[in-house]
Amino acid sequence: MDQKLSLTPRQIVSELDKYIIGQKDAKRNVAIALRNRIRRMMVKTDIQKDIVPNNILMIGSTGVGKTEIARRLAKIAQAPFTKVEASKFTEVGYVGRDVESMVRDLVEQSVHLVREVKNEEVKEKASDAVEETILDILIPPVKNAGFRQNSLSINQQDEPQSDEELNERTRERFREKLRNGELDDRKIEINVKASSPVGIGMIGNGMMDDASMAGLQDMISGMMPKKMKKRKLSIAEARKVLLEEEISKLIDFDELKEEAIRLAENNGIIFIDEIDKIASKSGKNGGGPDVSREGVQRDLLPIVEGTSVNTKYGVINTDHVLFIAAGAFHVSKPSDLIPELQGRFPIRVELNALTEEDFSRILREPKNALTKQYQALFEAEEVFLEFTEDAIDELARLAFLINQEVENIGARRLHTVMSHLLNDFLFDVPDTIEPNSKIMITHEMVQERLSTLVKNRDLSQYIL
Repeated sequence: MDQKLSLTPRQIVSELDKYIIGQKDAKRNVAIALRNRIRRMMVKTDIQKDIVPNNILMIGSTGVGKTEIARRLAKIAQAPFTKVEASKFTEVGYVGRDVESMVRDLVEQSVHLVREVKNEEVKEKASDAVEETILDILIPPVKNAGFRQNSLSINQQDEPQSDEELNERTRERFREKLRNGELDDRKIEINVKASSPVGIGMIGNGMMDDASMAGLQDMISGMMPKKMKKRKLSIAEARKVLLEEEISKLIDFDELKEEAIRLAENNGIIFIDEIDKIASKSGKNGGGPDVSREGVQRDLLPIVEGTSVNTKYGVINTDHVLFIAAGAFHVSKPSDLIPELQGRFPIRVELNALTEEDFSRILREPKNALTKQYQALFEAEEVFLEFTEDAIDELARLAFLINQEVENIGARRLHTVMSHLLNDFLFDVPDTIEPNSKIMITHEMVQERLSTLVKNRDLSQYIL
């Protein structure tokens, strides 16, 4: 974790290059923004709390890599990250999601991250406790001599001196079998907490959001007496159930909440997609749906500026949360956003439309390239798929051509052409195409199979 947190801007760009082709300007800006967060935490003077992140507005047509950049950035940073669609929010007073829910989602992600770390810290101790619990069920304490007489034949050479010693030796032998997995299929009966579902109907006028509803349910569940119930499970399943309960006992939940809030405040990233959908297309003549659009922008403003939001884990301040907004801005322009919101996204990055060469590189270079994904799918059935170099170039050319002729959906067009090309093969495996077969995709095959897709592109605008 520390190694990833100390990545330099060049190293961050290098990590992004493994998955995203081109868009150097966008990568540089998000790398600087991420590194600045680390730099702020290293500042020792009082000015640290005044250093606020420079939020980023990414502008580019669909399928050029806006969402992927933000998603990969969060993985590199190992930071709480949430992605929201601006078009799903409604102005306060309207039915729908309010903008504060994005911050609550961020805190949920942060709690999940911190819980994973805490789980790893106590897992070994919890596993030992679970092992003892299972052994107590398998080897109960010795209560009578009869048990001892039956058990003495186990080890005649070194006769135990007492029931306790015999019991301990038997436990050790069973412990070894447990660790080797020899007893995993054996059924045992364990006591577990019974889940007490609390059904809550609509409160008020149905204006309570999901997070508040969940918080209220947690509160009422906490007030209810905890009931235990018996369950008969295999040792393998029982170990999972008991481990979860034991870990929850060992973790200080108050400390976890404080740490999660702190992590979300200092390292949280909120990605607001489709922000152009809440820009007022009519400019200053707000009417009809534009009134609600502008209302969402005004609700969004204090969150981006920095405010305190109440969550079920505590109050979080958004002063140092990094906001990355993205939109195609085909119909509206960034200047159609209200001036105050524009000012809160000082760094604007325009992402370039993808070229034919970019398509070719996208099919070859990224770790998760579509060609590699399809090869993995075929290899799962022991069929080997290969592409010639000119076949990949032809796929890139056709995807680029269709984007120009019909609708430019960026790299997503590659999914269309690859699916059209390989669906017949995927259908025939393993019935007609047997295991250990080899499929070679050539330039001619690509032209033959995708010719209908290219010929019918002019008709697509008339098909609903």
